Amino acid sequence: MLIVHVHVHVKAECLEAFRQATLANASQSVKEPGIVRFDVIQQADDPTRFVLIEVYRTADDPARHKETAHYAAWRDAVADMMAEPRSSVKYSPVHPAAPGWEMADAI
Repeated sequence: MLIVHVHVHVKAECLEAFRQATLANASQSVKEPGIVRFDVIQQADDPTRFVLIEVYRTADDPARHKETAHYAAWRDAVADMMAEPRSSVKYSPVHPAAPGWEMADAI
């Protein structure tokens, strides 16, 4: 299992367009067999900052995700909305263990 946090800083004038494009991508991403979760969170004290929390079944699944039409549409749509280049950090689950992540979807 691989967890990726994608940090995004959006131009203030692009907030609503970014939210719409990102929610469209997220709603399609969770349908991919290699994705366990795809959460979109917005920073409370700075609404121009978002984190995409992507939980993949295997280390190969992020590459498969980036081959989808919905990812390409999102990437192209939001490219000019960024206040700075997005960055990502990769994590491995500690607790709950990998099966626990799947249980969280059922809640």
